[in-house]
This record gives sequence, C-alpha cells and structure tokens, in this order.
Amino acid sequence: MKFGLARKLVLLIIFIACVSSMKAQTTDSVKNDLPINESLPSSKKNYKQFIFPAALTTYGVLALAIKPLKHFDQNIQEEVWVNNPHSKTKLDNYFQYTPGLTVFALTAVGVKGKNNFRDQVMLYFISHAIMGVIVNPVKEISHQLRPDGADYLSFPSGHTAVAFTGAEFLYQEYKDRSIWYGIGGYAMATSVAYMRIYNNKHWFKDVVAGAGIGIGSTRLAYVIYPTIRKWLFGKKDSKTAFFPTYQNRQIGFALLTKF
Repeated sequence: MKFGLARKLVLLIIFIACVSSMKAQTTDSVKNDLPINESLPSSKKNYKQFIFPAALTTYGVLALAIKPLKHFDQNIQEEVWVNNPHSKTKLDNYFQYTPGLTVFALTAVGVKGKNNFRDQVMLYFISHAIMGVIVNPVKEISHQLRPDGADYLSFPSGHTAVAFTGAEFLYQEYKDRSIWYGIGGYAMATSVAYMRIYNNKHWFKDVVAGAGIGIGSTRLAYVIYPTIRKWLFGKKDSKTAFFPTYQNRQIGFALLTKF
C-alpha cells in the first residue's frame, strides 16, 4: 500500500494521540480501581475522558464546511488513490471487529478483564448501540458523497467507528493488566481507518469523526452501565436479561444468561 509520508504522519499522530489519551485516563484513575459493578467513576473523570473523542468528532464536523480542511481531504484522496491507482482490500470488513472480539477471546482463554463475561457482553452491545444510533442518522443527515461516488453515506466512517468502539472496549477491560492491550487494539483500529481511505471509501474527516464517535460511545457505555446493571439485575444479580441492540442499521434483541 502506497501512502505518502505526510499522510502517514497524520495517521500516526492520531494513533499517538489515542495512546496519550489512554495514558491520561489511566493516570486519572483511582489507585484502587474497582470493577464497574462495584464503583462509579467520579464526575471529574467522566468529564475529562470525553474531551479527546469530542475533539476528533469536532474536527470531522468542521471539515464539512471549512475549505482548507476540505482541500486537505482532497489532497489525501489524490495522493492515495488518483495518483497511485491500486486494487482494493477487503480486510477492513473483518478487521473492524477484531479489537472488540479480542476481549471475548482473552476471556475465553482465562485472561480475566475488568468485568465478568456477562457484563462484558452488556458493555459490548451498549457501546455499539450508542455508536450505531449516532453514526447511521448522521450519515443520512450529512449526505456526504463518498470519494468513489458510490453513495451519499460517507460521513462519518462506520467501519472506523466500529473499530475504535472495540479498541476502547479492549483498553477499558485490560488497562489494569497492561496498556499494551489497548495499544494493540488502537493500532488495529487505526489500520482500519487507513484502509478505508486506501480503498477510496472515505475522506480523512470521515475516519477522524468515526474514531471520535467510537471512543466516546464506549466511554459513555462504561459511565452509564452501572445504573443499567442495577436496574436490570438489582442486588440479587438476576441470571437473565433481555436487552435491545442496534448495530449496522439493524435493530435486534439479545438474551443474556449468567451461568
């Protein structure tokens, strides 16, 4: 894959910024951090953790109207696609799910995360539901033409949002073990953003906004889940829950059982 040095640096900056945000969040954590079902984050921590994803999303929104940012998008598209024609890859269709599913793979082999399996499943569905409720309506409302002219659903990037939703989920579950879990997840998510541009499916602003929405959706899920958990399971910790889901423009339901 050919990608100019300047554009590589841009994506590298995004990745480094994500890692920096993760480190800052870890630094702000209480030393005796309890599982999500036992403690609620402080309001100060709640506020600070949304600054970075909000900044990414804001950049994407501003790039819809600000001419220099539009030109930057066009320059990237010309460098990646117009001046360097190439065959597309389908790996992004699969890699977008890798960070999130890694959590369940690690849990399956006995590497315990912050929460038990049931809570992980709930958090996974809630974060993706939040992400889907934001991404899909915005695609329709923004009505942005894709670089390849396929349709007007370019902004924001759904693949990128899914990937970063999963990357933040992986980080949240395993940050107390090692930050390298999160770094690996974010590296995979960044590669998905790269491939969406490489495949001429999205502008740079699309993947930046998608990353912000994905990260923010998962962080919001971790903030609101203790309340949802208490409402669904109560103190008796009910073994079964019936939960609505929303992903990839499809509404469904999940039946969750604790064994």
